[in-house]
Amino acid sequence: MEMRIELVPIPVTDVDRAKSFYVDQVGFNADHDHVVGPELRFVQLTPPGSACSVVLGVGITDMAPGSQRGVQMVVADADAARKELAGRGVEVSEVDDQPWGRFVYFADPDGNTWALQQIVRPN
Repeated sequence: MEMRIELVPIPVTDVDRAKSFYVDQVGFNADHDHVVGPELRFVQLTPPGSACSVVLGVGITDMAPGSQRGVQMVVADADAARKELAGRGVEVSEVDDQPWGRFVYFADPDGNTWALQQIVRPN
């Protein structure tokens, strides 16, 4: 049986502020922004090159804003990813070198946290 993760909810307080952060600063693609009614707004965003998207909006999840922790994306080069995000105004950590990968961490305006991992291949 094949299973794929395709959509991860990100709980936010201000949908427009979050959308701007993820699109303008982090570089996600804006796929959909649909207001179905006063109780439902669906905003789907996808990181470049990813098969999995995130969804934020109104009426999407009952998680508290800022409670999504440690969503991880894989990047080819942690140093380059850090430099690009910092250049776009994202507050990012220094590169954290671990035996299983090199990591960069950041949070969105609500405090949802993200990790970027450069996979370390054995020599």
